[in-house]
Amino acid sequence: MTNPPSQNPLRLNDLPGCNIVITSSSTKPPLLVVVGPTAVGKSGLALSLAAHSTGEIINADSRQVYRGMEIGTAAPTKVDRSGISHHLYGVVDPSDGFSLAQFIPLATQTIQVVHDAGRLPILVGGTGQYVNGLVQGWTTPRVPPNPTLRERLEALLASDGVESLASQLEEVDPTAAARVDLRNPRRVIRAIEVAEATGPTTNTSSRQTPPYNTFIIGLTTPSRADLHHRIDERVDKMVAGGWLTEVRSLLDQGYSADLPALSSMGYRELAQHLAGELALEEAVRLIKVAHHRLARHQYTWFKATDPRIHWLTIGDECVDNAEEAVRGWLGSSN
Repeated sequence: MTNPPSQNPLRLNDLPGCNIVITSSSTKPPLLVVVGPTAVGKSGLALSLAAHSTGEIINADSRQVYRGMEIGTAAPTKVDRSGISHHLYGVVDPSDGFSLAQFIPLATQTIQVVHDAGRLPILVGGTGQYVNGLVQGWTTPRVPPNPTLRERLEALLASDGVESLASQLEEVDPTAAARVDLRNPRRVIRAIEVAEATGPTTNTSSRQTPPYNTFIIGLTTPSRADLHHRIDERVDKMVAGGWLTEVRSLLDQGYSADLPALSSMGYRELAQHLAGELALEEAVRLIKVAHHRLARHQYTWFKATDPRIHWLTIGDECVDNAEEAVRGWLGSSN
């Protein structure tokens, strides 16, 4: 795990408050990544690691990019952000779309800015497509929306369900179908849109040499039951902390409940409650079920057998173990 020192280490401890020296033998710039399922504690661990390495945190969660959706996406609070620089949180209007093709150049530019400041970029999030796309050097075509095609696909979704869209994507672009969450109609529609415009992924979207010297920490729980308990507890706290008010505020501002941002889990159910279609208790139950399902899907991106990921089980020594692992990767000690 420990890399031998290079001839020209980047001495982050020359900066105020830093106690780690980057001495990786790799000529690639370092990138620390924290992944895992929802509610496992990724943001908290990232804060601790950033404090010990003069790091800056970069968001890799596809929902936390939206403004005005901090509670329901469990984005870091203003208090969390006050001591550590955070990037790519709340930067997109809920009425705008956001995809991998937009995330990669934004994240790449942000990582460069952090490196130029002599700090360690820490990528944090549970959106596997974003994390893998960035660290593996995927290139993605920038395809503008096709309203005519989207209207046709939306009609197909309404008549035949998301399974019909998934079948179409598997036919036109099997590689993209293997990457995309086939239960998420918005992502399936976007993937079909890109495939129709550019052809199959194998012809238009390639993996280049990974651009960073990456160390990935994965957080997990002792059992699935433990994770479900953490999810349920966090959903209850978010509801008690004003999530319903947040959804009402977005709707009052004129944002449609049909927008991709607001049709995501939790926002969809709470909007249905505000419309009188669901009792609050039932809405909360459905939100918890959706988050359980999300966690299962995230483990398909972040596999226990993935040799790139240094897995840690949450517990009393988790932060200490993570810090030790990072020090080993950086090839230095406090």
